[in-house]
Amino acid sequence: MCLFQLCGLVRYMECGPPRVNDKLMRFFDHCEKFLTEVEKNATALYHVEAFKTGPEMQNILKKVAATLQVPVNDLNADLIQVAFFTCSFDLAIKGVNSPWCDVFDIDDAKVLEYLNDLKQYWKRGYGYTINSRSSCTLFQDIFQHLDKAVEQKQRSQPISSPVILQFGHAETLLPLLSLMGYFKDKEPLTAYNYKEQMHRKFRSGHIVPYASNLIFVLYHCENAKTPKEQFRVQMLLNEKVLPLAYSPETVSFYEDLKNHYKDILQSCQTSEECELAKANSTSDEL
Repeated sequence: MCLFQLCGLVRYMECGPPRVNDKLMRFFDHCEKFLTEVEKNATALYHVEAFKTGPEMQNILKKVAATLQVPVNDLNADLIQVAFFTCSFDLAIKGVNSPWCDVFDIDDAKVLEYLNDLKQYWKRGYGYTINSRSSCTLFQDIFQHLDKAVEQKQRSQPISSPVILQFGHAETLLPLLSLMGYFKDKEPLTAYNYKEQMHRKFRSGHIVPYASNLIFVLYHCENAKTPKEQFRVQMLLNEKVLPLAYSPETVSFYEDLKNHYKDILQSCQTSEECELAKANSTSDEL
């Protein structure tokens, strides 16, 4: 996963050595509340485990067992997922149609896609508020770079960092997009509403495929009539224009975009968001 910020068109520039900042790009590893309430919480992925034993997955177990001519009790949902991932990885990376693909049909693929989406939803997406709120620092960092470019342009100074490249994983991008309000369904994804979610927005395989990326492009308009109209922002997800989360428009005045996310930019403090609630302690006095 990559995050790009382009603040101008550059033909040539020198790049300094890369800097590792895991606290910024792997914020989830440094968020105690997320680690305690989600990552290490055995019940956090309840809907994932419930779906594994639900009717949709049980039907696949029976079909695959019959195809492989093995007792159905020898299989479980985790083994089925391994087979499906083997099929999908070989197809996506090598362009090879694995023999494991032959044991699944399109309906099976939809069910297994939903199973994976459930995991991403509850662990990285809208399932728990802390999933997205833990990414506040990264979101604010993006706008700090954009602010700096705007300020330098207003002062007729050269843009010191025309391009900012940040590299992470899908685990970095999904919380950030959720924080921004993208791909949110009216109803949460659960183990019990698979059919109702057939046309869901939250499809992790489409949102964060291989080499997924999110790009913020800052434009300076020379002929703007007002100072507000001078700077505009466009976002692209996986090299495709991404409409605003709150509007069908694809370009926003920079000032309007900042105003929409004012709460996150001004009030979201990762240290506070990630702090565990202190349990009330009592002590007996003799």
